[in-house]
Amino acid sequence: MENGERAQGSFARKKAGPGKATILALGKAFPNQLVMQEFLVDGYFRNTNCDDPDLKQKLTRLCYILNPLPSLISFTQNNHSQNEVWSCPKRSSRSIQSLPWKASPTVKQRLDICNEAVTEMAIEASQACIKKWGRPVSDITHLVYVSSSEARLPGGDLYLAKGLRLSPETRRVMLYFVGCSGGVAGLRVAKDIAENNPGSRVLLATSETTIIGYKPPSAERPYDLVGVALFGDGAGAMIIGADPDLSIEKPLFELNTAIQHFLPDTEKIIDGRLTEEGISFKLARELPQIIEDNIEGFCTKLMEPIGLSNEDYNKIFWAVHPGGPAILNRLEKRLNLLPEKLSASRQALKDYGNASSNTIVYVLDYMLKESTKMKKEDQSPNELA
Repeated sequence: MENGERAQGSFARKKAGPGKATILALGKAFPNQLVMQEFLVDGYFRNTNCDDPDLKQKLTRLCYILNPLPSLISFTQNNHSQNEVWSCPKRSSRSIQSLPWKASPTVKQRLDICNEAVTEMAIEASQACIKKWGRPVSDITHLVYVSSSEARLPGGDLYLAKGLRLSPETRRVMLYFVGCSGGVAGLRVAKDIAENNPGSRVLLATSETTIIGYKPPSAERPYDLVGVALFGDGAGAMIIGADPDLSIEKPLFELNTAIQHFLPDTEKIIDGRLTEEGISFKLARELPQIIEDNIEGFCTKLMEPIGLSNEDYNKIFWAVHPGGPAILNRLEKRLNLLPEKLSASRQALKDYGNASSNTIVYVLDYMLKESTKMKKEDQSPNELA
């Protein structure tokens, strides 16, 4: 995908390839109540009625490791400067404190909170995206909805379509419980829809909340603390379509090639289960190493169709889902990337945490801001992604 090139001393956009899907707008949304990192630890232990000093020290250390300079990383939400790592909808923060903790079947109470919360955030992110797109909501022909934070029938796609007042003829697809890969998987599905249905416009919406897996600290489950320190809430949205109407639409990214690769016998490395107590995740310690060991082969398959090789890594820009600092560090080291190549991913991780399927939207948004800044400084990135 061409991001831009220098032409006659100025920044010039490439025209989208005929029939190729493009991202035409981005939108994002967050809960009304945000928790700054310096208050996260005390609030978490207070809300869960836990006074274990060792676990509290461990979580404090994890927060520093995952985001060592929170005071320097901020974003504006509701006209206040925030340093957000964990957040929850306003209604949910009160409901969390009423949940019984000791191995109790709370999945119904959690879903009552989550189903409503993810819909509210998805609607807000979608409305922001549609406003930036510039065309009426009636022009949306397809909806792809992604979430690992809800479970109901009919699904969240219907409630989102109703909230946006989409046409009853809008064709809908749901991707449930695909975790962090959900945002990119949704892009792949939206790309296929857009390129195989001329004139279509696809709304891709993602929405996640950590409440589905929110648990009290336990010495028997130390891995839960990683989730508390790392994961965040929010929603994202994109409009995808081919052959944009340039009199109205502004193509931001072209979706040139999409591939997917599953590593055999790794299905337990990221192990998520929906139980009576909510969803539980276990991330194996070897996850960063597995990614590092296999990333080059994957990149080769991805880049070959557009004539690039491993010598071109620093000639392209990277929109990488920031699963955690260790994953980004290992990828940067293995591919010998310049530090700035993962700056958008690192910024998204610092500001929003790992927000599961939403995070790729936040990364792409930061890439656009970087591109705009370079344009103003007359430093065209002249890169592929």
